Amino acid sequence: DKAYDVEDFVNELRSMNVTPHVAQNTSGRSSTIDGRTTRHGGYAVSQRIRKRIEEAFGWIKTIAGQEKTRFRGRDRVAWAFTFAATAYNLVRLPKLIAETG
Repeated sequence: DKAYDVEDFVNELRSMNVTPHVAQNTSGRSSTIDGRTTRHGGYAVSQRIRKRIEEAFGWIKTIAGQEKTRFRGRDRVAWAFTFAATAYNLVRLPKLIAETG
């Protein structure tokens, strides 16, 4: 997500012995994510997987209309999100079957 590569956040993660796999800002301002993180193959893999996850959330927000929920209460909002995620999976299912078949 935006601005998670700031110095305070990254240093806090490193103080807990956690490798920060957040997106590196490469446009304009400097990023605290440096070669210590990006040199590892796992960082590139996590960024590719992150893109897949972001695509699903983007679809749920724009196509399924969940950018701003119409419901009140945790149970109803959770139901609406689960319904939208299920619809996303059903839309993707033919492509997934074609890739494996």
